[in-house]
Amino acid sequence: MSTLPAGAAAEERNSSRMADEPMSEELPGEDVPARPRRPGQAGRFGSLALVVLVALCGVTLLLGFLNKDRCAGPEFNKDGRSDPDFDMRSKQDVCYSDIQFLWLGRDIDKHVFPYVDGKLTAGGLPVGGVVEYPVLTGLIIWASALFANTDAQFLLSSALVLAPFGLFTAWLLGKLSRWRALLWAIGPPLVMYAFHNWELPVVACAVAAVYVVHRGWGRRGADRPLLTRATAAAVLLGLGFAFKVYPAIFVLPLMLYVLTGGRREGDDRRAPDWLGAIRVGAAALGTAVLVNVPFALVGFEGLKASFIFQLQRKADITTNSIWFWGLRPYSDPDNKPVQELIGVLSPTLMLLSFVIACALGWRRYVKEGTYPWVAVSAAMLCGFLLLHKVHSPQYTLWLVPMFVLLRIKWGWILAYFVADLAMGIGIFRWYYEIFYGKHGGIYDGLAAQAVMVGVWGRAFLLVGLFYAFLTTSSTVDDDPPLPDSPPGERPALANS
Repeated sequence: MSTLPAGAAAEERNSSRMADEPMSEELPGEDVPARPRRPGQAGRFGSLALVVLVALCGVTLLLGFLNKDRCAGPEFNKDGRSDPDFDMRSKQDVCYSDIQFLWLGRDIDKHVFPYVDGKLTAGGLPVGGVVEYPVLTGLIIWASALFANTDAQFLLSSALVLAPFGLFTAWLLGKLSRWRALLWAIGPPLVMYAFHNWELPVVACAVAAVYVVHRGWGRRGADRPLLTRATAAAVLLGLGFAFKVYPAIFVLPLMLYVLTGGRREGDDRRAPDWLGAIRVGAAALGTAVLVNVPFALVGFEGLKASFIFQLQRKADITTNSIWFWGLRPYSDPDNKPVQELIGVLSPTLMLLSFVIACALGWRRYVKEGTYPWVAVSAAMLCGFLLLHKVHSPQYTLWLVPMFVLLRIKWGWILAYFVADLAMGIGIFRWYYEIFYGKHGGIYDGLAAQAVMVGVWGRAFLLVGLFYAFLTTSSTVDDDPPLPDSPPGERPALANS
């Protein structure tokens, strides 16, 4: 008599039944096969290692704050703006942050509650408390400014609010992928962009969704039914949408993961779980709607203004996208036909890239038995970053967790970090040359050339990463087998 282990693979084979398979007792003296390890048990990552990882992330976040704080003070004008020469210093010293900059111009300094009384002016500028971000980010901005009277105080309070999300992300990635999480915890992007904008909460939501799917929560952990875990992850992705929009694109791959039964082994397949997939999509959509409904009821014009502002944004010298630079010299903001063309081509090609990613993921599912939802999500993110008309430098923080969760070769990662640094440093040094220096042309000086390395380097790397993500395994599940392992002894490929 043998036992049936209650491991994650066995549980997911029965997830549609919403119940666990019972375990029988072993008879004394009976030979019992070894229990398969749960995902993540290979190469155990202990509490001390997690403490070290999170502590290192804390040091990196401190460096990130000190980098931005160079732009603060030492004096302040009547509006609480840093003096002297804030604008020039922010460009020359590469210490600019949207957090400090937006202290003025969005009524943040006046502590106006966001969206409720807001609108867009005839010129398309947000007023009355409108910020150009979804509602949960707007709430964080408002709360961070409550006790601030200067842009320096706002930067500090925002850093204190945002930092726990960065630390939490490090903890999650450490639990999921062990020391590979150092890419997040001590990587250059965290120094450059942790407090550049309000990205850390949304990244935490996206990573937490992956964690919940593959590790569950509480004492039962991954022994919870797949559909339960995936529904909770969908709620997190819906919350992510209410911070910044991008986690919403991960819902479709998650639905396909549930539809196909989750992590499979060998030829172990079953009927598609259509109802489960629909439930996951409904959970994400319902969460996003519920978060936005209160603001829609009390300030619909202000809520609508935040989305319209982004939709109307033109591809220009501040957007750093392939659309502005690829269509030069016709992409000037006042060239209405070209801007309208970009407004159509950008979302259309993004959606096409999402379809291609999901289709290639399905092809891999047919071959291997597991739908690689994290890999597909990473590829879709590449399509978003490449084809959106805005590619702000801090969006790199969205991509770094994918470098952790998937076994991308180090050459890809190093190359992307180099291109990103070229953009993150070069763009502000070039702005300084344009407005305050002697060389403003794209062919003048190293700063302008660094911008070109950043724009086109990132673009070509994103094309390559689109394919690389879709063909690599995950760091979330058990370590892959050695190449010479007999097929019958190989664990399922870590596709999720």
